[in-house]
Amino acid sequence: MGDTLEFNEIYQEVKGCWNDGRLRFSRQSVVYKSSKTGKVDSISAPELSLAQWRRVCFGHGIKLATSSGHVYKYDGFKDSDFEKISAFFKANYKVELTEKDMCVKGWNWGTAKFSGPLLSFDINDSPAFEIPLANVSQCTTGKNEVTVEFHQNDDAEVSLMEMRFYVPPTTGDDGTDPVEVFSQNVLSRADVIQATGDAVCIFKELQCLTPRGRYDIRIYPTFLHLHGKTFDYKIPYTTVLRLFLLPHKDQRQMFFVISLDPPIKQGQTRYHFLILLFSKDEDVSLTLNMSEEEVERRFDGKLNKNMSGSLYEMVSRVMKALVNRKITVPGNFQGHSGAQCITCSYKASSGLLYPLERGFIYVHKPPVHLRFEEISCVNFARGTTTTRSFDFEIETKQGNQYTFSSIEREEYGKLFDFVNAKKLSIKNRGLKEEIKAKDGYSDSDEDEHDAYLERMKEEGKIREEGDSEGDSDESFNPGEEEDDIAEEYDSNASESDSEAEDGESEDEGKKKKVEKKPKKAVKEKKERKPRKEKKAKDAGAPKRPMSAYMLWLNSSRERIKAENPGISVTEISKKAGEMWKQLDRGRREEWEKKAEEAKRQYDKAVKEYKESGRGAAASAGKEKKKKGGKAEEKRKSAAEKEREKGGNESFKSKEFISSEESSSESEHGKGKKRKAHENDDDDDEEIASTPPSSEEESGSD
Repeated sequence: MGDTLEFNEIYQEVKGCWNDGRLRFSRQSVVYKSSKTGKVDSISAPELSLAQWRRVCFGHGIKLATSSGHVYKYDGFKDSDFEKISAFFKANYKVELTEKDMCVKGWNWGTAKFSGPLLSFDINDSPAFEIPLANVSQCTTGKNEVTVEFHQNDDAEVSLMEMRFYVPPTTGDDGTDPVEVFSQNVLSRADVIQATGDAVCIFKELQCLTPRGRYDIRIYPTFLHLHGKTFDYKIPYTTVLRLFLLPHKDQRQMFFVISLDPPIKQGQTRYHFLILLFSKDEDVSLTLNMSEEEVERRFDGKLNKNMSGSLYEMVSRVMKALVNRKITVPGNFQGHSGAQCITCSYKASSGLLYPLERGFIYVHKPPVHLRFEEISCVNFARGTTTTRSFDFEIETKQGNQYTFSSIEREEYGKLFDFVNAKKLSIKNRGLKEEIKAKDGYSDSDEDEHDAYLERMKEEGKIREEGDSEGDSDESFNPGEEEDDIAEEYDSNASESDSEAEDGESEDEGKKKKVEKKPKKAVKEKKERKPRKEKKAKDAGAPKRPMSAYMLWLNSSRERIKAENPGISVTEISKKAGEMWKQLDRGRREEWEKKAEEAKRQYDKAVKEYKESGRGAAASAGKEKKKKGGKAEEKRKSAAEKEREKGGNESFKSKEFISSEESSSESEHGKGKKRKAHENDDDDDEEIASTPPSSEEESGSD
């Protein structure tokens, strides 16, 4: 058997809420670490006095008791784990793991037994349920009745508020009331804070950031009392998880952070962190309200009766001695400005991010502490508002994401090196030199193989090759389009006789219009560039070959689907891109040879297709149709323009027709019809001709 036994997903009940963690049995100790809070329970092997194996709601559980009176319960074991755990306990702890059955009859009449920190309700010597007395917040008595109230856990969906016990009206041998005896047994072990006696020391008017305000802090042997103008808080030392001492970026102030679980409450607000702000220049002389012998016996040299120094040093030193926890300070990290923190914003509030040796902590609103072991990955993202900053995103294993934005670009190199040294997973890891040479950061998709982009590049290359080969067959000449434009807008074209006669009779206003039109046409002629017409796809032409990547993807698609059930189409392309990128050179050359062979077959098929005459005949017919349609469009546009010029003079609306014209309209109807036919003939002549240039206008005048 090995030296250790480890079990994952082992649950511990904390005030009505189940927290998972990892349990490890070694020869020296039993260690349990909570995944949620990171709190570690360590039981040395010589202290173990009792070990019981019980059937519980999460399968099977272990109850461990120590010689000092502490009880630990862990659930989530399998039935098959009993043999190896029992053998391990016998070999290393010299303790037998006994099986204990729970009473499941559902009776509500039994015997209450107080054993250490537990109240056990037994029925026929079998425990029906057990109450950790540390969860009791208050105990009150009535006539033959005891009411026990419990602390609430905000993380629990359902909480037990209180429990009532009926005590029979009997008198003990010494004449004591059994109700009072029951109540005293509960209160002696319950987590009920009672400010009895004098405080060890008092700190006056300390500035507190969360909860905000100035508070007097009274230090008692078992709890911390915050007294403010509006609120009072009593914080047991057992709820303190960690202590932090952090220097401010201005090097003139210090943060002292106390992490709490469960948090303190103010109405519906929960404060998981108590943050105190001190000035480095503020000194204090402190005298403990204890004798020197008691100080030496209680704190073992960690504190003295009379102490003096900076205020933040005195507070942190006293808290460290009473809570018996280490104080966490920043490690070797130094930012661009030389400070041990980075200025950033979180949830629209500016604060400071401290990279620690085992995690990150952000102060102060709201405070956030993230341990490395609960971080899944980090990401460096482009700033949303400006290019002078970037965002630092942290994603936890529980799926929560924390974004620290507006970090100066100069801090990127230091932060990247720190994250890399701590071996955290970086989501958009790339070439650091390229990132620094550009903007100090990169997009998250720079290093990933884009399958769609590669496919488009390959198809673009093949399309360009096909267009260059088809230019000889397709009789398209950009100069022809320019010639057509010159015919329509050329100012040097010869003027017809009919236009010369009309030009002599035109007024000055019309001459100006005729003079301006060629200038506009010349301008359009300069701006317009010959554009190659899009080549229509020939349905009978050979199909273009696929690239090496596409050939490999078609052969590997089913295998990718089988290895990743339920994967989407987009995820298949992304996964295939990563696999293609990791493919060795030999395999890749094999698919490139297949792509080259397919290209040769395609070229051969195209050549045979063109020699057969089908491709040339189709392209010639399409070109002829294109030219005919283009000339027809030009004639229609020219006719519309001429009608606009001449139609304004001949057209009259009904409002401006005189009575004489209306009376003679019937007599001269036939003549007007003939005149209309003549005007139509003149319009046809104008359409066929080109507008005269300004020089010819002046010559005709």
